Amino acid sequence: MRIALAWLLVATSVAVAGEALPPPQGKVVPEGARLEHLFTRMAEINGGLTEGPAAAPDGSIYFSDIPLGEDRGMILRFDPTTKQTTVFTDDSGKANGLFFDPQGRLLACEGASYGGRRISRWDVKTGKRETVVDNYQGRRFNAPNDICLDRTGRIYFSDPRYMGHEPRELDFRGVFRIDTDGSLHVATREVAKPNGLAISPDGRWLYVADHDNGTDQIDPTRPAPEPGPMKIYAFPLNEQGEVAGPRKTLIDFGKERGCDGMTVDSEGNIYLTIREPRRPGVLVLDPNGREIAHIPTGPANQTGGNPVGLPSNVIFGRGAEANVLYITVDTSLYRIPLLVKGYHPLHNE
Repeated sequence: MRIALAWLLVATSVAVAGEALPPPQGKVVPEGARLEHLFTRMAEINGGLTEGPAAAPDGSIYFSDIPLGEDRGMILRFDPTTKQTTVFTDDSGKANGLFFDPQGRLLACEGASYGGRRISRWDVKTGKRETVVDNYQGRRFNAPNDICLDRTGRIYFSDPRYMGHEPRELDFRGVFRIDTDGSLHVATREVAKPNGLAISPDGRWLYVADHDNGTDQIDPTRPAPEPGPMKIYAFPLNEQGEVAGPRKTLIDFGKERGCDGMTVDSEGNIYLTIREPRRPGVLVLDPNGREIAHIPTGPANQTGGNPVGLPSNVIFGRGAEANVLYITVDTSLYRIPLLVKGYHPLHNE
């Protein structure tokens, strides 16, 4: 439930290196645009990162703070008016991706490693949480990661499993769909390790980030798998929300680290959070997969084992901030105004 705060999380002066952006890029990034730092973790949490920003009906931004170890993580709330960040819950079930449904309830992907391994739903007014789904055909999910909705209210979520001490019950990593009647379906298994998700504004394409880093850390009896695909796929959807044809590869990152989370704007452009130390930032593609902009979130060409400024996920604001892009980076939250508006299915402003 929502906890009574004895303290407040406030934005500090910490800034991502390389805040100054390049010159205006096409019709996306305005001249003079800069990342605005809003929040950096102050709680005593071990490791992990901020993740999964979601725009609430009142314009506030909810986002996850995912720790390592037994700490079950937090969901935080940023108020664009006051610029204050408060704790919504200090027991998120290791929530990662977040999304608001048409009724204004907060959907959360609860992961593994002491997490809930389920899709949960919060009433943000009462602080009450319920389980939407936690298994497929009687077998618990691997670790739900990211989530999105289409124009009818169907829910899509990825289930990759990157780490966790819990035994795996499913023998595949897939993308699932929950229909409006509550029924659960496999949307696709044609992804090695599915991560970020988004659906095009016309509802015709499901975008999926394949982020196969190879480092499972989930079976000590077997050698660590080699890294696999780092790609962005586009799966065609029919009117029933089913994958109805072969996937397209929009971009192949090769041996570089690929995309984590993503979102789309009202013109159908795709915003990808790229965790590559050579070029960390938000990569913007048009619907055909052509790069049209890049928003740096950290210094380029980093070397060594502790890169900084690695983004994890993105979302556009709502209402007066429909053109503002929010980005979770390392253990922080940033925003930047753009020249386009975001797309929010069912309640687009």
